[in-house]
Amino acid sequence: MFIWFMKERLVNKLFSSLRTFGFLFGYLPVSLLKYKKIKEQKNILSTEQYDQLVHNVPKLWASGILKRTKSQFTLEGEENLPSGPVLFISNHEGNFDIPSLLAYIPKPFGFISKIEVKQLPIISKWMEEMNCVFIDRSNRKSAYKSIEDTATHLENGHSILIFPEGTRSKGKEIGVFKSGFVRIAKQARVPIVPIAISGTSKIMEKNNNKICPANVQISILPTYTIESIDQNDTKKIIEDLHTSIARKIEMIRTTSK
Repeated sequence: MFIWFMKERLVNKLFSSLRTFGFLFGYLPVSLLKYKKIKEQKNILSTEQYDQLVHNVPKLWASGILKRTKSQFTLEGEENLPSGPVLFISNHEGNFDIPSLLAYIPKPFGFISKIEVKQLPIISKWMEEMNCVFIDRSNRKSAYKSIEDTATHLENGHSILIFPEGTRSKGKEIGVFKSGFVRIAKQARVPIVPIAISGTSKIMEKNNNKICPANVQISILPTYTIESIDQNDTKKIIEDLHTSIARKIEMIRTTSK
């Protein structure tokens, strides 16, 4: 009986993985038609309108992926979202962080990604329209340029998401925050909106990379204003934001036990 039960669970995980990744890659060719139509409106719409139009497609794609994992999602703190461009920073728990945030954060945003992703057809086209920034972590010059490019996108009215840890925690304690995001916020003069996300590692990383349903909570925390950025040094800003996100994650994990 136990062996049969374990076999059934394994089959369900494999089926869920095939269904999820099948949609992930199957949707991309379909999105090309939308891509061409949307690009035609780039010079007609305002920056905010165009970003929202572009965002609708990745949001639909991300929502379709998440639906196939059969996971449950909770969003809180929408009232903390200010108008205008912001620098989102979030802890990085798993591979499903980006789809989860794309699907549930109502404000359009681009994000920083590894340079290797730029080689992926169709995906890279959408990421460029979303104002994503590609970084070669093995190249210091590229890392410096990514800071400048991110600040430029923010100055031009686009919101950007950064994972200051730089790598996934896979459900463990939040790692140390790198300081680059503070420099970006100071240069672009935009507020920082911290996000705490918990549960995404249970969808994939904690299951031998097989897809399983999980409970995911996304919390938009109070904004770190431009005034607060001006009044504090880099070390204090990092400490404040790391503490804010870490406390929220601990609270979520304690409550869910």
